[in-house]
Amino acid sequence: MTFVKRIFFIILIIVAAYLIVDIGRYLIYPNVSSLKKKNPGKTAFMEYREDTWLKKGIRKKINNVWVPLSHISPYVLKAVIIAEDDHFWSHEGFDFDAIQKALEKDIKKMKLKAGGSTISQQLAKNLYLSPAKDPIRKIKEAILTWRLENNLSKRRILELYLNVAEWGDGIFGIELAAQTNYGKHASELNAREAATLVTVLPNPRRYKPNGNSKYVEGQSDRIYQIMVRRGIVIPEYDEVIKESRDENTLERDK
Repeated sequence: MTFVKRIFFIILIIVAAYLIVDIGRYLIYPNVSSLKKKNPGKTAFMEYREDTWLKKGIRKKINNVWVPLSHISPYVLKAVIIAEDDHFWSHEGFDFDAIQKALEKDIKKMKLKAGGSTISQQLAKNLYLSPAKDPIRKIKEAILTWRLENNLSKRRILELYLNVAEWGDGIFGIELAAQTNYGKHASELNAREAATLVTVLPNPRRYKPNGNSKYVEGQSDRIYQIMVRRGIVIPEYDEVIKESRDENTLERDK
């Protein structure tokens, strides 16, 4: 073996060892079981966003208002599952059918964008990783997803996700999203508002619930119509509730 080959071989061993250690540590770190009762502080995504602002000279900090699942509108729970992960309650962290469909789309478009991520996968990424799409990060994400699914209940995973997901540029958590966009608490969101909010999740800095995006308008209507077809929303009842709330508001303002 020549000197150059020997050096190259040593470098390969060092890189392989680094990757094994870098990836392998996620089998035991961080302590995801603590999330059963303890709410996380600033997530990796929140810190990433603040670092980005700092590099641009923007003095801005993220505020996160935590709400339990019981204080979030049921419409939000239904809408986010329809939009992000329709098999959430039945899969064990990975929706292989969705992954296959996403890969088939990538092959047709000759692009490697992947996709098909479940709510559990997105939670793992938001809590501990970065927006990078490299294969190493995806392996780490898979390990963390597996651990989250094995340590937490589905209800807790959903509660965590709704509270740490980014719903707008620097807007983290459904409570802050509801207050910012509709001036109300997450518990008060109606079906239309819930459907519109979850539409921005794939790209919260690009899409805005109160904008004029045809994508947001089309997707939110699609989600709403699915909710109607599944009996989650009864339009007539929805209108009665809206009218009742409007009347109560007028009475308070008198």
